[in-house]
Amino acid sequence: MQTLRKESLLKLSTASSKIPKSSTRTPDFAANVFHTSKLKQFLNERAYKQMQQSIDKKTPINMMLADQIASAMKAWAISKGATHYTHWFQPISGATAEKHDSFFNLDKKGLQIEKFEGEQLVQQMPHAASFPGGSIRNTFEARGFTTWDPTSPVFIYEETLCIPSLFISYTGEALDYKAPLLKSLQKLNDAATEVCHYFDKTVAKVNATLGWEQEYFLIDSSLAATRPDIMLTGRTLLGHAPSKEQELNDHFFGSIPDRVTRFLKDLESQSTALGIPVKTYHNEVAPSQYEIAPVFEIANLAVDHNALLMDLMNKMATKHNFIVLFHEKPFEKINGSGKHTNWSLVTNTGVNLLSPGKTPMSNLQFLSFFVNTIAAAFKHEALLRASSVSASNDLRIGLNEAPSAILSIFIGKHLMQVLEELENVSKGKLSPEEKTDIKLNVIGKIPEILLDNTDKNRTSPFAFTGNKFEFRTVGSKANCAKSTTVLNTIVAEQLLAFRDAVDGLVNKKNMKKDDAIFNTLRETITSIKDIFYAAENEKEKTESLAKKKGLSNNKTTPEALPAYIADSSIKLFENLDIFSKNELHTRYRIDLDEYTSCIQIESRTLGDLAQNHIIPTAIKYQNVLIENVKGLKEIYGAVYKEHAREQILILERISNHIAEINSGIFAMVEARKKANVIQDAHKKALAYCETILPFLSTIRYHCDKLELTVDDEIWPLAKYRELLFIR
Repeated sequence: MQTLRKESLLKLSTASSKIPKSSTRTPDFAANVFHTSKLKQFLNERAYKQMQQSIDKKTPINMMLADQIASAMKAWAISKGATHYTHWFQPISGATAEKHDSFFNLDKKGLQIEKFEGEQLVQQMPHAASFPGGSIRNTFEARGFTTWDPTSPVFIYEETLCIPSLFISYTGEALDYKAPLLKSLQKLNDAATEVCHYFDKTVAKVNATLGWEQEYFLIDSSLAATRPDIMLTGRTLLGHAPSKEQELNDHFFGSIPDRVTRFLKDLESQSTALGIPVKTYHNEVAPSQYEIAPVFEIANLAVDHNALLMDLMNKMATKHNFIVLFHEKPFEKINGSGKHTNWSLVTNTGVNLLSPGKTPMSNLQFLSFFVNTIAAAFKHEALLRASSVSASNDLRIGLNEAPSAILSIFIGKHLMQVLEELENVSKGKLSPEEKTDIKLNVIGKIPEILLDNTDKNRTSPFAFTGNKFEFRTVGSKANCAKSTTVLNTIVAEQLLAFRDAVDGLVNKKNMKKDDAIFNTLRETITSIKDIFYAAENEKEKTESLAKKKGLSNNKTTPEALPAYIADSSIKLFENLDIFSKNELHTRYRIDLDEYTSCIQIESRTLGDLAQNHIIPTAIKYQNVLIENVKGLKEIYGAVYKEHAREQILILERISNHIAEINSGIFAMVEARKKANVIQDAHKKALAYCETILPFLSTIRYHCDKLELTVDDEIWPLAKYRELLFIR
């Protein structure tokens, strides 16, 4: 390992010359995507309309039409050099998954043919036993079906026709992130469209849009190879901070290193061909940290593109002698990585419902969706928090610029004043003068307010940023479908409640529509005031205030996850037909098991590193010091200790650190043994959180002290100063 580190450092200076140049020609956008516009070239007009109607109405595509579509896809794919096809899906494990089948087949005479028909397009049956399934099925019940999602276009990736698909069990329950996401999008569309009809009867559809901001670290692959912790866990379990980190803020938005630029150019080229609308990339705050972001898209497609991009980034990084770290906190004491999820609502008429318009009526529509989104977040704040937790994200939340574990919503003082004025609206029917005053002097000024009132609070987990809500606690390696499904669902529920309240006032109290909307908004604003508070207050004051106002402060995954199976959550998801109770308990169990496994792997890896790399290296350095002391004794005789005082002190310090590391590892292993016999998944996760996780810090402390003490020439692992400052 020591030799590997030295060889890696020597190679690093010449690495740039061996990295392939980036592509000189950018392919046409979506050149490798089979959009419906391309399908139109292969189908007759009747078949094409039939397919569009099936997609719009969410009805099954009959097998005859599926055969025609499959034939068209096969012809196009083969013309582009594809040799295989796969149902590309997103199981609850978090990564994408695929099983490749070739177009090759034999006819009745044993002759080669190319076969891909509607049956293969619509459904595939991968071996599903090893995917997370929790209580939905037993391990031996391997059958799981992938079914084509026609709302997301197929694409060619590395000579394979990839078919975006859902993944469901034999009994029809969801085993992936996509199936519940699609359900939530439909429920949100139904609810939002009904509320839109208060303002515009021509609205026929409302789409949730998503724009993710993907943060990540790029590390030289040869240096990373010297770090078993990076390779096995995605983060550094050891490593002393360098003398310079991010204090000077010279990396943020700085000049991008040449090696990284070449990687990004190739990534952008490949993304373009796959229809991923990459718009922005730049240096982030921490050294070797970067961000990439796309143009906003319909949420379903945005989720697919993020999952595909993460896979593509890993492959492009290998080509350029990098590895990508999506872990939320790969390096201690510097900024971690998130995936800010920007969410909004857009009608089929092109109106962003979270963006003020030019008229009081359009601004009243904006306020209706703005206030109800906040109300949904407040009502289900613990569930929203639970949707973004993980063992890795726990290390980021609440530190540096990362958002707090306490949900607060920052909207700026001017919008707060608007809500306060609306809250003071008289209860009941409004006079014409009151209504005019509200529309002109309160609602009418919203566009002017937002022009100069941008978001200034970087610690708010859920901030309004002008024309969208930015959910900031989502982790960089997470599948953003998980949090988006929750957000869609809670907003759909709230919009339906808003509709019922408005209709009730109109039908039962004979209020005019405007009066009913004003009254309902006033009541809603009064109910959500507790979620607005200054998150920039000192931590103790903020936590005290949150407790007083009934907001949860779940700092760890085991604390947060029970919100998924709370009675209110089960009622929410079952009423809207997003998850069954069994599906919720399954995901809860899977998340707990993943948390436990993550810490278990980290503790094993740390024990291996400490015992097989750190301690032997420290002993080797002790032997050097011992030889030095012996030499001084030979020269100075009885007074040698006066000349060897510092060497002896260093020997003692090293011995103390070794003793602490050994005792820490022994105690950690014993704690792990006790935790491993616990049958209850939640209690087991809590045990790992409370009794095992702390050892990772205490053992690390002594290892990092040894890093500062032991001769750099024999230290086996690449150090932070080597990993983080690549040019």
